[in-house]
Amino acid sequence: MAALLLGALLAAACTAHAGNAPRTLPSSDSDFVFMPANPTVVAPQKVVTLPDAWGVDILISNNGFGLGGFLRHEYSEDLSGIMTIGFSEAKDDNQVEYIDYYGETIVPGKINRFILVPLHFGVQYRLFSEDIVDNFRPYINAAVGPTLVFSSPFDREFFNSLGYGQAHYTLGGYIGLGAFFGAGHESLSGVNIRYYIEPIAGGIDSMMNSDQTIEKKKDFGGFFITFNFGSLF
Repeated sequence: MAALLLGALLAAACTAHAGNAPRTLPSSDSDFVFMPANPTVVAPQKVVTLPDAWGVDILISNNGFGLGGFLRHEYSEDLSGIMTIGFSEAKDDNQVEYIDYYGETIVPGKINRFILVPLHFGVQYRLFSEDIVDNFRPYINAAVGPTLVFSSPFDREFFNSLGYGQAHYTLGGYIGLGAFFGAGHESLSGVNIRYYIEPIAGGIDSMMNSDQTIEKKKDFGGFFITFNFGSLF
């Protein structure tokens, strides 16, 4: 009887051990391992160029130096709207200047000095945007708008003559070719060659000829080399 009871206990123990044994998966099962994404990989960021810009222009022409400013707004990658203003001196094509012993400028027969102030609105179109890198961005531009020509007596000192001056107004404009340099993400620099057309109907007294006839200046335009320095906002 004791032997039968011992045999039953051993059989139960073997059955329990067999139930607790780890199960072996069939060889046909597959294991899938999922690896976490690399947190150090960052998607590339696209650089966004700010669409608006403002700055100053340095003007150089046959008449000397001038100073101006500009505002620009981009409507697309290639097309922009622009506003420009300039302050420069205008001279008669026939005047001859002399410097005396005291450093004074003498222009025989000159009647008036002129200050040219064009305020123009126009467009700027970028060239070859798909073929040339952004460090060099050529463009063409054109603008029209009102122009102030201020004349003052040449025989008076410059600042004193302003009180005796007269304002003349006309409609003018320019066409040009230029380029911006650099990446252009925060600042703007470039050069623009412009041809201005600034006619004055009837002209303004400019020179006294040797026969005492008065020569009038009717065209205040010409070529200007403009250096641009600005920032984007």
